[in-house]
Amino acid sequence: MVPQDYMWAMKPNVPLALQLAKRDVPALVYDAVNLEGVAMTLPEVQTILDGITVGGHKISDQNMALNQAKAWERLFDLVGKGPFRFDKDTALLLYGIAGKEEALEWGNFRSGYVSIVGADYEPPAPNELDDRWVEIQQMVEREPDTYDQAITAFLQMARAQFFWDVNKRMGRFMMNGILLAAGFPIINVPAKRQQEFNTLMLDFYASNDMVPMNAFLRSCLDPKVVRNFKLDLPIG
Repeated sequence: MVPQDYMWAMKPNVPLALQLAKRDVPALVYDAVNLEGVAMTLPEVQTILDGITVGGHKISDQNMALNQAKAWERLFDLVGKGPFRFDKDTALLLYGIAGKEEALEWGNFRSGYVSIVGADYEPPAPNELDDRWVEIQQMVEREPDTYDQAITAFLQMARAQFFWDVNKRMGRFMMNGILLAAGFPIINVPAKRQQEFNTLMLDFYASNDMVPMNAFLRSCLDPKVVRNFKLDLPIG
């Protein structure tokens, strides 16, 4: 399917999308860990990514930051050298990195039942997950707009809770893999918008209405970045 952005009419540019995302890895990791309730400053994250232990933080929290960075690196490799695909194998590959030593098991779909804190909605049973993945892939493929594809992937992965843990982070990795492979800028949820993000996600879990979260996630894009993708910038 040809990448399409119907909202902003951006022009696909994979090298530019990758360059901007790689530049922002410390900020991406900072926002991700803080959204998970791990209070780290950006300088602390940068120090950890440089291979230096930071005092006052649990080893598990520092490993979370390192695993996020490693998963981003693997995602960039998949996009740059190809191919990145929105499929189960790719999701499990990235989960084996992002969820290492954090989730109950990593590299596989969960083998038991889970619940979502604050939500009455009950995710699918473990024996339903393979069929649910196929349904989500079909939903994503039906969307003509690349951002709708990517956001659908994130939201439906988060709602299905395919893994014991790291579900929202995994959904965002797969969402941004779709965007990068299409040559569009990624969506990063800033830690400062955590309350808004959490509230809208709880509403989404209950209703399965993706419209409010779609609008929220699109609002996370930097207008300056959007403008760059509307220009005829050199590719390569």
